[in-house]
Amino acid sequence: MAAVRFAVQPHDELNLACLLVSPLIGWSQDDLLRWGWRKDKIGLYEHLRNSRGVPEVDRTWHQLGELLRIADYEPPRALLHWILTGPWQGRKRLVARLGTEANDPIDELLNAAGAYAANEVPSLTGFIRWFDAGTSELKREAGKSRDEVRVMTVHGSKGLQAPIVILADAADTPARSRGSPVELEDPLSGKVIPLPGLPQSQQLGRIADVIAANAKAEMEEHWRLLYVAMTRAEEALFIGGALTAREKAPHADSWYARLAGLFDEADWIEDPRWGATVTFGAAPQVPAPPKPGEGGELPLLPAWLERPVAAEPRPPRPLAPSSLGKDLATDPPFPPGAGQAAASGVLLHKLLERLPELPVSERKAAAEAWLANNGGDFTAPERADMIRSALAVLAEPAWADLFAPGALAEVPIAATVGGQVVVGTIDRMTILPDRIRLIDFKTARRPPESLDAVPASILRQMAAYAAALEAAYPGRRIEAALLYTQVPRLIALPDELLNVHKQALLAAQESF
Repeated sequence: MAAVRFAVQPHDELNLACLLVSPLIGWSQDDLLRWGWRKDKIGLYEHLRNSRGVPEVDRTWHQLGELLRIADYEPPRALLHWILTGPWQGRKRLVARLGTEANDPIDELLNAAGAYAANEVPSLTGFIRWFDAGTSELKREAGKSRDEVRVMTVHGSKGLQAPIVILADAADTPARSRGSPVELEDPLSGKVIPLPGLPQSQQLGRIADVIAANAKAEMEEHWRLLYVAMTRAEEALFIGGALTAREKAPHADSWYARLAGLFDEADWIEDPRWGATVTFGAAPQVPAPPKPGEGGELPLLPAWLERPVAAEPRPPRPLAPSSLGKDLATDPPFPPGAGQAAASGVLLHKLLERLPELPVSERKAAAEAWLANNGGDFTAPERADMIRSALAVLAEPAWADLFAPGALAEVPIAATVGGQVVVGTIDRMTILPDRIRLIDFKTARRPPESLDAVPASILRQMAAYAAALEAAYPGRRIEAALLYTQVPRLIALPDELLNVHKQALLAAQESF
């Protein structure tokens, strides 16, 4: 990027100095002092132009001139390719100095140039501005093992593990690294005002509260990072640190001091390689069991260790009440117009799902607008009949609470009834202090004329819903009803009838 910035602005002295000592040009710091020193008010670029005749400067001046010439004609990605694989051999130079890890950021830079060209008019100035505004960061593959020593922050080590982990700076004082900014909210404008560093005597009132909160949060993060650091080690964890000239022992809140307390005095051993003053905590020694013939025999294994593990119990297959509602009887032929009536019932079902959430005064207009978009196969009078039927159901006084805005729709339920798991979804339900009311919508091709004509399979389904609700809400009465949307017709189910089918609930599971 320093090379790209130079191509746009050669007179940026700091950027040019960075480019000169980079692997792309190859100057050392001594070379920069030797050939880059100049008098005041003379730019570095002008100084290089005036210093021709020195072999190193001539070679560098030729390189920079080639870069400026190519930059006049090539977009950012092509210029980067020229720098990396052209006469400069930039990739080869970068990898030679920085190692193979340099390939990852190089490739990401090329990808960024390609992404910029795909969305913007390619120009070097635009690319620099776009690149500087980005916030992406490069993360290396966490699980890839390399034969190397990785030096990183604890934050950067999250998700990584290694056989040996060394906490090299564990004796540091936590307060020394604190640097959270002190920001105070202005009660009049609501804006957050950053404050400069203040002496202890001026840290009063709300300012003192903010500083104390920052210190508390930083200390909590300090201990969270210790947990992250310790759990990176797979086999061995080494904890070390260094003291300043004024410190005689690690700070009490340092990682070293806190972890040193885990070892008793007998657990410490000296390592002569480091001198008598440096000690390491030794892992507790567990004696190996004696081998046969060397002082005793191994004790017999407990009997349970050789006993086969029993098979895991299989949970009961959940009972879906809707599967009980399938009428297995043979259907007679469709009456004339039954297909159109069934489609009407489906639309009416959807109206009854949507309209209860709207105020009463808005329901008719909303139904007309919805049917105008979704009921194209029906004439205007037929759509008006559907709306009239839906509004009549919603206005039924006996069941009005089920269609009030506070009622529940598409309610999932799961309960254990007599050792049998019942799982299903109730179309509409309302929960009252002393009872629970529910309605299940049906789009049968031939709706029953009365309660006596309701199929037994449907009654078993509603009994399963009622039994599940009684198990989930003990002590409350369950009131159930069926709504056949094709007519529409609302049929209430008496408690006595449901109780009969509740008794056969588990037997019905064996059949289905």
